[in-house]
Amino acid sequence: MERRYRQLSLDERETIADLRKTGQTIRQIAATLDRAPSTISREITRNTGYGAKAVYRPSYADDQAWARRWSGCKLECQPGLLAMVLERLKAGWSPEQVSGRLAKDYRKPIISYETIYRFIYTQIRATAKFSWRYYLPRAKFKRGFRGRRSSPIEHHIKHRVALSARPSVVDNRQQVGHWEVDLMMFGNKKANLLVAQERTSRFIFIAKQADKKSHRVAAKLLGWFKLLPPSMRRTLT
Repeated sequence: MERRYRQLSLDERETIADLRKTGQTIRQIAATLDRAPSTISREITRNTGYGAKAVYRPSYADDQAWARRWSGCKLECQPGLLAMVLERLKAGWSPEQVSGRLAKDYRKPIISYETIYRFIYTQIRATAKFSWRYYLPRAKFKRGFRGRRSSPIEHHIKHRVALSARPSVVDNRQQVGHWEVDLMMFGNKKANLLVAQERTSRFIFIAKQADKKSHRVAAKLLGWFKLLPPSMRRTLT
């Protein structure tokens, strides 16, 4: 049976970068990822710059891969389909109705309603003609409902404890062992600093992080606090 090629994911590209830093060969990296050596070699060669200091950058490689796969908006590439979609939108149909009707008429998915929405909003930004919004039932030039609030942070972080609920002894800085931690990210998106400060002594740990992934941040924090006595590691904010 013919084996179908899978594009490298961002996690795989980050693994390639990490293993390259440890000095592993292309064949060793390929064995770790269960990929062909030629795939790894082509990925590194294509996404590594020139010069003695050139390095493989996984985020840049992933962006370039998506850019190579993008072939333009479906509606821009198919004038006949664009005419059918705009005709129905003018008649007052919603993008969801247009997508569903075309799928029913042709007995297969033709275009998604998200593609239609993206096309309309792209035209508004590109041409600065707000008349494009009248193709949509609500005649809005921005997605979303007025007055809708995003869900509170408690719904995103499991077992979250509010800052106001921490012991009062932490606020008055009279007991050592209470830490505040933050991940500092810079504008160029190439550097991250993990900073941990003890509130009473103002002692600071600082380390440069390769990225902001939670498991790497947690591993660094555990490595720091294992070196400290129990009295120096009471709470972490």
